[in-house]
Amino acid sequence: MFTAIFLNKKDDGATEARLTRLDDTQLPTDGDVTVRIDYSTINYKDALAITGKSPIVRKWPMIPGIDGAGEVISSIHPEWKAGDAFILNGWGVGEAHMGCLAQRARLKGDWLIPRPKGMSARTAMAIGTAGYTAMLCAMALEEQGITKDSGDILVTGASGGVGSIAIAILSGWGYRVIASTGRPAEADYLKALGAAEVIDRAELSVPGKPLQKERWAGVIDAVGSHTLANAVAQTRYGSTVAACGLAQGMDFPASVAPFILRGVRLIGVDSVMAPKAKRLAAWQKLANDLDAAKLDRITHEIALSEVLGKAPDVLAGKVRGRLVVDVNR
Repeated sequence: MFTAIFLNKKDDGATEARLTRLDDTQLPTDGDVTVRIDYSTINYKDALAITGKSPIVRKWPMIPGIDGAGEVISSIHPEWKAGDAFILNGWGVGEAHMGCLAQRARLKGDWLIPRPKGMSARTAMAIGTAGYTAMLCAMALEEQGITKDSGDILVTGASGGVGSIAIAILSGWGYRVIASTGRPAEADYLKALGAAEVIDRAELSVPGKPLQKERWAGVIDAVGSHTLANAVAQTRYGSTVAACGLAQGMDFPASVAPFILRGVRLIGVDSVMAPKAKRLAAWQKLANDLDAAKLDRITHEIALSEVLGKAPDVLAGKVRGRLVVDVNR
């Protein structure tokens, strides 16, 4: 038996979420690796699934949790054996395949990556999909030739998980980072992570001109909608915007002007289905480059029993940084 967050659909279509005990017969049969989860986390997508605010869950019943870290219990996959330490991010887990807000999971070995040497399961989940996505965005800027000498880098949604870790990564690499947030009280927190300046998201979140004063040598955007459109409109000639989120909305009310008149590059960053080689590179960089003290500042640990109460706070933007879930309490 093991403890899990368990989601079911009621007759009226509403989502029922509860903390309960399950047994191995209730795990998926299409996985080839059975794992012990030591730590998980609550991402925005998990909060949507738990609250039923969006049709994230595509198969019922479901255990949410798109991230997990722990050790292999048993495996028929050739690359994994009992005792191996792993990280899981994405691949539709917690949506179409039972996830990791539980003490046990059955997953496909092709979805797992080895946990970098010296990285604990708790640290891996303090980073989680948010931090891994932030690193993919930072790497995208690097790959496009944006260096620490190129100029200011804008990070939107700065108080959230992606934004917080993006600031820590980029400042650690020597970039000058400008943080955009709707929570001015978090300015000291963001500066402690490495932000050189903090601006109010209101500067970006309302409709703006299609082409504006050039400000940014690069952008990491986790917000979308008008914020992304304004960030693109303010990006300098030949520079790059990495887009990875939709906290403000899925729309993109922009024009082609920045692309055809300034040669701005807009790069979409996906973490869910990213190929293994890119995942391995990102996680190794996180192990090598992310300041442990800054990560601790970003992280708040909760018990599995607290998850249902915290999910609405995640959706309401009341959570700073990262929530790590100890599934054994």
